[in-house]
Amino acid sequence: MARRTVTTAAAFAATAALLLTACGGGDASSSDAIEGAGKGSGGSPSASASASAGADRPTVRLPKNFRLTFEDWTSGDPQTRAVLTDAREQLRAGYAAIIANEPDGGEALAFYDTRTGLSQDRQWIKSYTDKNLTVFGKLPAFDPEVSFTGDKKAASLTYCTDESKAYSRNRETREVAGNPAGTDPRIRYTVSLVKNAQGVWQNLSTRSERGACAR
Repeated sequence: MARRTVTTAAAFAATAALLLTACGGGDASSSDAIEGAGKGSGGSPSASASASAGADRPTVRLPKNFRLTFEDWTSGDPQTRAVLTDAREQLRAGYAAIIANEPDGGEALAFYDTRTGLSQDRQWIKSYTDKNLTVFGKLPAFDPEVSFTGDKKAASLTYCTDESKAYSRNRETREVAGNPAGTDPRIRYTVSLVKNAQGVWQNLSTRSERGACAR
C-alpha cells in the first residue's frame, strides 16, 4: 500500500503512492464514512490551524478504519512547524482522495500541491482508483526532518513510514492485499516544498527509498 518508490525529482507521485504496494482501504460506507481525523499522531480536523494563517486551509477528513499517524511532527520553530503541518495535511488529502475514489485528487490536494506535484499525485491516486482499490489499516509517519534554503522560501522534508499494518482492498471483490512477504515495509521519503504567495507550503516533488529507515 505504499506510495510508489520513485527515485526521480518528479517522484511526488511516490509521495502520494505511499500505500501503493501494500495498502488497501475500506469503503466509504456508513461505518467507514470519511469522518474527522487529524493532526499529530491521531489527528483532529483542526490540524491545519497551527500553520500560517494567511490562507483558508481546507478540512481533510479520514475514516476511522485508516489511521494515518504522525509521530513527533512538531517543532518549537514556527517555520518548521508550518512546513510539517502543511506536509501532513497534503499527505492526508492524498489518502482521503483514494478512499473517496477521487482520481483527480479533490480540492484539498490541489490546495497543498503545486501544479507539478498535483500531476504526479494524480498518477499515484489513479494507481488505486483505476484498480477500484481503497486503503485501510495503520500507517505511521515518523522521524521528520526539515531543512530550508537560504531565503526560506523552499524546504526539504524527509520522513519514514511503516506499511506493515497498512493494506489495500478491492471495493467490489473485497480482496485484501499487503506488502509481499520479505518486502521491507519501511520507506524513506524526501519531499521538496515551496511556499506560495498565501504562505502555504506546497509539495513540488517526492523521492522515496524502501528499506532506508533506521527503525
